[in-house]
Amino acid sequence: MIETAVEDRALPEPVAGIARLAPYAVADLPALSGSVIALAQNESLRGPSPRALEAAAAALSDGALYPDAGWRKLRAALAAQHGLDEGQILCAAGSMELIRGISMAYLGPGLRAVAPAHAYPYFLTATALMGAETDLVAEVGMTVDVDALLAAIRSETRVLWLANPGNPTGTALPAAEIMRLREALPSRVLLVLDEAYGEFAEEGPFWPLVGHGDTVVLRTFSKAYGLAGFRIGWGLFPPAIAEELNKVLPPGGVTAASQAAALAALQDQAYMHETVEMTAALRDDLAARARALGFEVPVSRANFVLLRFGDAERAARADARLRAGGVYLRPAAGAGLPHCLRATVGPAAAMAVLVRQLEAVMREGGAP
Repeated sequence: MIETAVEDRALPEPVAGIARLAPYAVADLPALSGSVIALAQNESLRGPSPRALEAAAAALSDGALYPDAGWRKLRAALAAQHGLDEGQILCAAGSMELIRGISMAYLGPGLRAVAPAHAYPYFLTATALMGAETDLVAEVGMTVDVDALLAAIRSETRVLWLANPGNPTGTALPAAEIMRLREALPSRVLLVLDEAYGEFAEEGPFWPLVGHGDTVVLRTFSKAYGLAGFRIGWGLFPPAIAEELNKVLPPGGVTAASQAAALAALQDQAYMHETVEMTAALRDDLAARARALGFEVPVSRANFVLLRFGDAERAARADARLRAGGVYLRPAAGAGLPHCLRATVGPAAAMAVLVRQLEAVMREGGAP
């Protein structure tokens, strides 16, 4: 056996900015089994299109070859589907990689980003990785406040992170507010619109803003297309910004199987739209049942709902009770909402179990 004990001597030290960071918090899930209902990851309520699985399996036969680093077939299909310029499309191993790439290219020590108070936590991580600071801006009723965002802009601000719909709130800004935000922002501030849940939203995508040269729109195949395990995100970038991102994104980061799956899934729009419709119906039903139990639930335009408890202690007790019953939700403390739990919309049977468990929480004194 190789001895791996750490010797008592000086060891490599991380740079100060990294040393101060906490590891990115992933969902705390047990080893999955048939008795566990995992509703903590915002995954699709059903698997990918059968066409996507067939295409991915076929691509495995070329596993000895590097994938297409330019995602040519996929970019062409995305451009055709959405009426875009394929030269402005970038793909990556999940939209998180694109977020990190934007931070690498446009943030650094002495610079700042702005984000809503309950922003997707990885925005903050990506900013901090580059030694920059994030100014968090209060929301109103768990909805982004455009005027407050604009008031937070400083001379050092270079990026404004905005998920629309938001995660974990599920709330979304109307198109007029998005347009007003962009028009009022200084052109030196890059507006990053993360539309990971865009297929579930009523408004968007906001492709035309990219033509201004100071806005990026991100999308993913993880949610509506059910390809979270394939790790593939994409975005529309102004040419000058795409050029900078190409300097920092790892070449060949999207596997051949992932590209094949995404291309086939994109060509099965009927399956995707059916998934979105099923999800929306179950989401709205869950929200209505939760409100009937006394929970405050923001109107969600995503594939999850946020359950608000009276305080952090009640939310923690409810979380423990639900986990004891085999139902795993996502605590939202990382987004500044310690009194909330986020519930992914799952199949109807899973939603029925969740509602019964919430009723039990209420009976046992866990009223919100």
